[in-house]
Amino acid sequence: MRSGSSFCSLTFPSIESMSYRLIVGLGNPGAEYDRTRHNIGFRVLDAFAHQVGAEPWKRERSFKGELSFYINREGEKVILFKPGAFMNASGVYTQKVSSFFKIPPVEMIVIYDEINLNVGEQKVSIRGSAGGHNGVADILQRIPPVFTRLRIGVGPKTIKEMDLADFVLGKFREDEESQISASMDGFLESLKRLTEDGSEKAMIHINRRTKKNDSNQE
Repeated sequence: MRSGSSFCSLTFPSIESMSYRLIVGLGNPGAEYDRTRHNIGFRVLDAFAHQVGAEPWKRERSFKGELSFYINREGEKVILFKPGAFMNASGVYTQKVSSFFKIPPVEMIVIYDEINLNVGEQKVSIRGSAGGHNGVADILQRIPPVFTRLRIGVGPKTIKEMDLADFVLGKFREDEESQISASMDGFLESLKRLTEDGSEKAMIHINRRTKKNDSNQE
């Protein structure tokens, strides 16, 4: 964070601009959860923050999480947020950030893990249910379901007997880790498309690419 700057003093354009002004990455706090499947939202957002030259992360006690921001090509500030509460309380602090900065859900992107997509795949969606994801479920309890979701594939759960919580809280296998690393540029490209082109155009490109990859694997 540059000296003299403060999140509390940030100003934003009116909501009529309809550009994305808040990007949230979901995960669990603590070093023991680093690079686990459930923390891919943090990981992708960290990489995106680096790519766009965002301000250094700053822990904000009132939001129980880390905040950053960057200036988009329209000259607007875009808030980046990593909730510092555990996954099932993600909605509490996401709603607080959204409310404080007066950013409506339609101008928000949430990045999170998706076990129903193969490792390295991705999909963009708007509306819909939580699909069993506790972090998204908590967000949906607190804000309208009109935010954009960037779902990052971490599945499938190959051992049927394995508890789902144990699976998502586990780290990627070596081959999966390689796939995530190889796919990271694609995740960042998707965020760039979303923030620059809007959800409709980006969704067509990203979801078509995922569908094509599925066909190639059949």
